[in-house]
Amino acid sequence: MTTMPDIAPTRLEREEPGGDLWTLNFGPQHPATHTTLRLVLELDGETIVACTPHIGYLHSGFEKLGEHLNYNQYVVVTDRMNYISPMANNIAWHTACEKLFGIELTPRCKAIRTIIAELARIQDHLLCVGTAGLDLGAFTAFLYTFNEREHIYDLFEEICGARFTTSYTRVGGLMYDMPDEWPEHVRAFMKRLPRALDDTESLLTRNRIFVERTRGIGVLSREDAIAWSWTGPLARASGVVRDLRKDEPYLCYADNWDGRGSSGVQFKVPIGRNGDVYDRYLVRMEEMRQSLSILEQLIDNIPPGPVNVLPDDKLTLPDKREVYFSIEGLIHHFEQIMTNRGFEPPIGEAYGANETANGELGFYLASDGGNCAYRARCRPPSYINYQVFPKLVVGHCISDVVAVLGSLNIIAAELDR
Repeated sequence: MTTMPDIAPTRLEREEPGGDLWTLNFGPQHPATHTTLRLVLELDGETIVACTPHIGYLHSGFEKLGEHLNYNQYVVVTDRMNYISPMANNIAWHTACEKLFGIELTPRCKAIRTIIAELARIQDHLLCVGTAGLDLGAFTAFLYTFNEREHIYDLFEEICGARFTTSYTRVGGLMYDMPDEWPEHVRAFMKRLPRALDDTESLLTRNRIFVERTRGIGVLSREDAIAWSWTGPLARASGVVRDLRKDEPYLCYADNWDGRGSSGVQFKVPIGRNGDVYDRYLVRMEEMRQSLSILEQLIDNIPPGPVNVLPDDKLTLPDKREVYFSIEGLIHHFEQIMTNRGFEPPIGEAYGANETANGELGFYLASDGGNCAYRARCRPPSYINYQVFPKLVVGHCISDVVAVLGSLNIIAAELDR
């Protein structure tokens, strides 16, 4: 059995008689902590001997809200968890819901969800790389990455009407089908992104200052990454070979996703060796290129047909024409929106997880057969990843805190309990 590594000892255990340690508040006003994280550092000169992270000041009660909003309403809350790639949160939430309900999505819905999931991955990695470089003084790289993020926002606005809080998925499908011209706009983005990635790599990968600030900093071994339950690019940078898209495939990552015996999309999972800040950067850069490969396989092969499961099961809203011109459609719409009879899930529990940009994002649902979840819990990757921060920075200098924190890509809203 793997044992949990020890965090740095407490001050009473560590301080010798006559020792002189300083306590420093790092954040939440510091730019690298984005006004939402606070680190209490204990210093011996400029060397960190202990670190106590505080998980944030948002206090939104995201999990409790899951017990008071129905399975479609709660999607607006998921937007506000990892607000850097909200589309991925929408998909993960309804993956858990559909597992609870026993729903099989239509092939068209699976394809569209996979495309927006990979766009969200690129969106998240662009922010992580750009702001991590900015924190270390690489302002130009920040401009390259954020320019591409704006184009992804345009694509999301076109498909669902919102740039930031998308709320696009629904139980059994999507809010809308994609516009006819949307795939062409995705192709235009796919043509321009590789050049931006090349420019970013030319600015950072062999930049002497960036390399010296990141290589050998914040190292976590493969064994410790497993013991601390790391997932996603952080774990893979430490040598952990695990990706839910490969190990527990879903959507178009799974074989026979379209019901015609087709194989899932093909891509490679980049793995690092050193587990330091530099390897985390390299893994994210390669993951964006692999996401482009997935988009290339799907964007010209989106199956025809509906994006929602058949309305006969009363899980999805009827077409507006039925609502306006038939009494059955009007009653169905009324029951789904205005009463507590919209959802009748089986009594039981389910856990659904997706491989998002920061790792495994999972939702656990317990159902009593009612319109809302009896209990909703979230497994947010940032919350799991952040717990290792004291181990990563002890022994480093104050300036290394910024590099390590940027490499973890902690989203404060995911820390909220």
